Formats: sequence, structure tokens, C-alpha cells
Amino acid sequence: MTCLSTPLRSVVACVLLAAACIAHAEKADREKPIAFTSDSGEVNYEKKTGVLTGNVVITQGTLTIKANRIDFKQNADNSLSAIAVGNPISFRQKRDDADGYYEGWAQRAEYDGAKEQLELFDNAILKRGTDEIRSNFISYNSATEQFKAEGRPSTTAAPDDSGRNDRVRGVFQPKEGTGPGAKSAPGKAAAPLSLTPSGEIAPAKK
Repeated sequence: MTCLSTPLRSVVACVLLAAACIAHAEKADREKPIAFTSDSGEVNYEKKTGVLTGNVVITQGTLTIKANRIDFKQNADNSLSAIAVGNPISFRQKRDDADGYYEGWAQRAEYDGAKEQLELFDNAILKRGTDEIRSNFISYNSATEQFKAEGRPSTTAAPDDSGRNDRVRGVFQPKEGTGPGAKSAPGKAAAPLSLTPSGEIAPAKK
């Protein structure tokens, strides 16, 4: 784990995890058409851009973004880039060559499909299966298989301390078979370390 410094006026904690934490996003998504629905919006089919508002849903293959407003464009490689705002927005995409999805929630998100970069702002949650991290800023790059979380002060009010995300929150469970008196089976490696959510940081039920 590596920590990076940020301006002193912000209370910030940074976390970088290796490839074992989150897998690549589904590579075949950019080969699929971009489909969208909303209550209203403006779309430029020549420039492949659009501004959508009201119950917006954009999909491309296994990728789905839901928000109150989404400004988006189709990149030269057919991938999707979007800026989404909602309460919250939701992001979901299948992991490449693996079962399951990685998912994100936040008040705002910026996604660059060409760079495979997702940034979540304010009350942000990034989840893969039961692995989860929560903060006010989370940046994830599926090309480098790394994410960074910073405990920035929130720009939205929180009802109590349990809703505060000016600190990075997460839980690592013990490896299996490593407790007192535990014996590992011959020839078997210990189970990989996993990041598991606690009740304190679990996303609100929808």
C-alpha cells in the first residue's frame, strides 16, 4: 500500500492496491453500440455527443451508468466518456474474463472509456463482489488495475459521523488458516487477502 501527500488544508488518505484487488473491465464493451434513454436531452449524431437529463440510463455492452444528468460522447475508438451527476449516480461494468461486476456509487462521476478511468466524487463507494471501499474521492483505472481513494472533505452534508467520508474506510479480514493453532494444508498457498465491507460502510439499500 502506498500513501500520497495532498494539500494540508484537506484531510486526505490515499490507498493504492495491486492487481489482485480488482480485475480489468470488460474489453469487448467498446465494440458494442452506445444506447441511452432519458426524460429529455439534446444529441448531436454527427459529433456523437449528447446532454441527457431526467432518469438517464446509458449502456454499452456490460457497462451501465444511471444518473439525473449525463454529458457524454463517443470516443474515436467507439468507447464511451461521460460526466454524470445524481443522488447518487450508479456505475456498473463486468470484469474482463471473470465472473461478477465492479460497481460504483457517488454524487458525481467522470468516466473516460478510452483511458479506462473512472473517478467518483462525494459519498463514493467502489465495490467488487464483497470487496468494498468508501471515501469522498475514488479513482479507478482498469488498465493499470489500481485505484486511489482520498478522504477529501465532502461538499454535501452528512447526517452524522457514519455518513462522513473525509476518511478512507475499509476492512481487511484475516487470511483463512492463519489463526492461532491453524495449520495450512501441505502444498496449498494461503488464501488471498480480501477487502470486505462492514455494516458501517455498506451502501444504502435501494
